[in-house]
Amino acid sequence: MRVLHASLECYPLAKVGGLGDVVGSLPKYLTELGCITEVIMPFFDNSRINELSCEDIYTDSLVLGSNSFDFTIKKVMSSEFGFQIYLVDINELLYRSNVYSYEDDTERFVAFQIAVLNWLLSIDIKPDIIHCHDHHTGLIPFLVSQVGIYQSLIDIPTVLTIHNAQYQGQFSYDKLDYIPQFDLHNIGLLDWDQCINPLATAIKCAWKVTTVSPSYMEELQGQANGLEGLLSHEKDKCLGILNGIDHQIWNPETDPMVISNYGNKNIVSGRKENKSWLCKEFGFDIDKPLFAFIGRLVYEKGADLLPDIVSETLQHLDINILILGSGDPAIESRLRELKGRFPSTYNTYIGYDEKLSHIIYAGADFLLMPSRVEPCGLNQLYSLRYGLVPIVRKIGGLKDTVIDIGDGGFGICHDQVNVQDVYNSIKRGIEFYNDQKRYRKTQKEILKIDHSWNNSANKYIELYKSLKQSHND
Repeated sequence: MRVLHASLECYPLAKVGGLGDVVGSLPKYLTELGCITEVIMPFFDNSRINELSCEDIYTDSLVLGSNSFDFTIKKVMSSEFGFQIYLVDINELLYRSNVYSYEDDTERFVAFQIAVLNWLLSIDIKPDIIHCHDHHTGLIPFLVSQVGIYQSLIDIPTVLTIHNAQYQGQFSYDKLDYIPQFDLHNIGLLDWDQCINPLATAIKCAWKVTTVSPSYMEELQGQANGLEGLLSHEKDKCLGILNGIDHQIWNPETDPMVISNYGNKNIVSGRKENKSWLCKEFGFDIDKPLFAFIGRLVYEKGADLLPDIVSETLQHLDINILILGSGDPAIESRLRELKGRFPSTYNTYIGYDEKLSHIIYAGADFLLMPSRVEPCGLNQLYSLRYGLVPIVRKIGGLKDTVIDIGDGGFGICHDQVNVQDVYNSIKRGIEFYNDQKRYRKTQKEILKIDHSWNNSANKYIELYKSLKQSHND
């Protein structure tokens, strides 16, 4: 079976969030299960992509309204990723240093999707499945099923995975001429709330829709930034499949980024060396429990509460808090200001540092995830992989992957996103930490939990096979 993943992100070539991690890992595990798995993504202007050896395999042009753009499909000539990667090079639109946040993002994303399909028309061996990720590729199921020039692709099943339904890619009807000619009687497939909505279009047109955890699929039918009714209507073709993580990259025994590697037998000494480095680097007392936050400093992650959580907690509790992340400038500013108030028990690194994140997973004692929205969450899976106890809000994938210590589990859970709930959970964490025998036993247990892609990849294989079978029938 041949599966083509279309995505804007793919780690390590382009990553902004969890989408990049998923598209960089899932294809590898599908390949190991016997799938011929390929990824097609934009050719961005970054050092990792620019250093690749590529072969130009297809050139063409596409039209958006009154503008024409030349493009090239490049085949990455490397086996290092574990699957084949293709790059769409549209110099004027895609060759940028960032993935998102340009004024012409609509033009960039539509052009990318048209280029992908024009290339597919040209190849002899077509994919058996086209797997689309988020709204950036959400028009592909519509184009394949409704646009005449793509008629030869109409029988290829399309799958949409929703990584985050908050972002839908809406644009106005004055850009309708970006879309190749189709029967205007079917324009309703593009429409949602009086504009063209690529995510809504994909939900309507894809053969199957998946989300990155079962609980997130359920939650979307009640809260999906305006798409609740549509997802409820289409629920029979929707399925929640929990994300996994790449155990080859995220492995405390072999991770080259951490200070000291460790496994179950030397978890205490190994994690102590990593914690020692963190405490020396950020001015902490190693004997105090270290609570950490890693991630985007944005509202959906509950990061707007972090300054008040830090202030309230460190006034009353004798712990250390370390925050790694970037995002909302106002949140960043408040977090910086707190360093002066709590110089020996609080610190922050504003920015993105992959190596530091790995060391925090390997050395901190608790991970804070007070998320308002968490489709799956990967940080808690990374933390479990490294024996780091997660403190999470019961939402989305966090609810599916973290069981509270009070229920015989290995994490600490709270119901609401507010300072008091997080503060109470931190107090529970301190009590847990002070019972060192139980705490160490739990660390060893969570190190054994398998959150690799093996199980989830098998579920995707089953999904692909069912679509092929239904098509054949």
